[in-house]
Amino acid sequence: MTVSSRTPRPIDHLVLPVSELAIARERLTQLGFTVAKDARHPFGTENCCVFLADGSYLEPLGIANREECEAAAREGNAFVARDQAFRFRRGLDGFSGIAMATGDAFEDDRRYAAAGLSGGEVLEFSRDMQLPDGTKATGSFRLAFAADLRSPDFFFFASERVVALPSDRKALEAHDNGVVALAEVVLSEQNPTDFQYLVQEAADEREVEALSFGMTVETPRGRITVLNDAGLEGFYGIAPVTGTDRGLKGQAVVFKVSSLSDCRRLLTERGVAFRERDNRLLVPPVPGQGVLFVFGE
Repeated sequence: MTVSSRTPRPIDHLVLPVSELAIARERLTQLGFTVAKDARHPFGTENCCVFLADGSYLEPLGIANREECEAAAREGNAFVARDQAFRFRRGLDGFSGIAMATGDAFEDDRRYAAAGLSGGEVLEFSRDMQLPDGTKATGSFRLAFAADLRSPDFFFFASERVVALPSDRKALEAHDNGVVALAEVVLSEQNPTDFQYLVQEAADEREVEALSFGMTVETPRGRITVLNDAGLEGFYGIAPVTGTDRGLKGQAVVFKVSSLSDCRRLLTERGVAFRERDNRLLVPPVPGQGVLFVFGE
């Protein structure tokens, strides 16, 4: 019997639904990020991405045309359907999904299906992007979705760059706040290990570090941590939501900065509210920034 080898997948990007791209752009710029030009998807959504030097990026996701989005969802577009469901249940701003980088989305789709975690049909599309020098480039992508019906407010997907956008993005990867990499994404769930297999399969990684308050899966580009209510409050000061609201929830994005003192100075000068905890700067969510942002060295 042959056991297939596993190649842990790095985090490719984070999906951050927003009410309006203009609000997200203003907020992210205030936080010291360089924000790319707005870009449209062929199925009604739009984004204004923040690219990091480690190869990952943030995808603030807005609605460009509601009718196109609704039509795409009816036709089986899992990406749009998930976004619409999130906005209906959780509001217009938040953190709804993690994309893992892959070289073969079709193979990931087969793997997800075999594990009983398929989140929908593979999605293929192309989109244009305006580069800092004013030129345009077209990228083509293929997405495979992994999800758990018990967790309607968060999903994972494998993102294959079939035709990659130009790799020289240095102008977009330089940020006034000194952010150089994605360090960690933080999710929550009352019993984190209930979703261990979903996180493992999405990351294609079997090793899990058990914590007193949850679990962590390391990836080649940032780690994915799932905390219970006590962990979320203890590490990040996020008060638990009362009731029986189960399933994974996106709670925080942790960034690595080149200089914490410089980042602190920038946030202070720009009037950004934050608090310090364990030698890190915690910026609470506001419109355009739907979850806690954490900056540390």
